[in-house]
Order: sequence, then C-alpha cells, then structure tokens
Amino acid sequence: MIMETIGVIIVDDHPLFREGVRNILAAEEDIQVLGEATTGDQALQSVRELRPRVALIDVNLPNLNGIQATRQITAERLNTSVVLLTAYDDVEQVLHAFSAGASAYCSKDVQAGKLVDVIRQVARGFYVVGDQVFDQTGLEQWLTRGVETVRRPHMEGEVEAFTPLSPREMEILQFVTRGLSNKEIAGKLGISHQTVKNHMTAILHKLDIEDRTQAAVYALRHGWVRLQDTRK
Repeated sequence: MIMETIGVIIVDDHPLFREGVRNILAAEEDIQVLGEATTGDQALQSVRELRPRVALIDVNLPNLNGIQATRQITAERLNTSVVLLTAYDDVEQVLHAFSAGASAYCSKDVQAGKLVDVIRQVARGFYVVGDQVFDQTGLEQWLTRGVETVRRPHMEGEVEAFTPLSPREMEILQFVTRGLSNKEIAGKLGISHQTVKNHMTAILHKLDIEDRTQAAVYALRHGWVRLQDTRK
C-alpha cells in the first residue's frame, strides 16, 4: 500500500523553533516539509506557490499575524489546512482561530506525538480542538456553543462576536496599540474620522470588549501585534 505524503510548511520567525518542528516531522515517513517562512506575508506566498496540504503557522508573526494569514488562506480557497500555533492560549484565542478558518489550534508546548497526530487529522479534512476531533458540522456546533458561553450578555449591534477582523480593522487596531487617536488614524490612512469610528465600533463588537484601551491590551495579550511594531 502506497502511503500518501502530507506536504507541510512551517511558519515561525524563531529559527530554533522551526528547527525543532522540522526535526520532529523529518522522522515521519508520511510527512514532508516543503518549505519554511518567517512572516505572515511569506506564509501566504509559500502556500500559494507550494500548495502544502498543511501549514503550521505561529500567531505572533511580523507584518501579518497568523490569524490574518489564516483568514486570507481561507478566503482564497487554497486547500491548505492551517494549524495555528501560539503561546497565547485561552478560549477567546481558540474561537478567533477557528472563526478565521483554522483547522486546528495548538499551544507551542504541544507534545511532538500530538502535533504529528493533529497534522494527520487535519490532512484528512478534520478539525482538532484540544483532544476533540470534529467534522465540519461538529466544529460549527462547537463554535456556536463556545461563543455563546464566553460572550458578554446583552451585547448590542448586528456584528457578531469573534468574527474575523477585516484587514482594515486589523490595521486600525495596530494603530490603536500605538496610542493613536481616531483623528490621527484617519490622517494616517486617508479616510474620514467617522469611518475610523465605524471600524472601531465593529472591532469592539468582534472582540467582545468595551473600549479602545481594552482593544489595545487584547491585541497585545493575544500576540496579534508585536510590542516592537507599536513603536514604528
């Protein structure tokens, strides 16, 4: 029986972490590392060019974070299952990951055997949440229950919590973490003050938080924006 090879790319800007993952996967006959990347932009380029079956992507990446990269890979229907890796492990991050289109979510201290098993599961079209394996319907049901459990009660507005931020919303959120006002953000982006306010309202609803200070803390706490990026 011929074993189908699972093509994988590794996306992380820490060389030692990439080397560790690469060495783990090299020991598996049915897994082949096709390439590596260090930024979110490179991740997208690698997926488009190499068409891996699975992409292992860190959330905390330069220029384009892992959540954004996952959202774009999903939007382009590139037929690559994304396993998001993160040191920022909480329920809200998990909800954001799967809402963006991830097939699995693992803490970066995941055991080697577990990571290999996750790769094989998502390559077969399944979704892995902790120790649970779901099909598409099961994942959707899990997501619905998860959002209902953690969201603030009586949230107003039509925008649902934990839906993915658009590229423009993420761009505005990055400016917020740098301490810019809505007026300053409008000037930077060449859009109206009211447009920025509308985006901020959507951001607060999607993150299920109450104000821009919480938004900045949320982005940094979840590794969506890097501290060094806020000083640009």
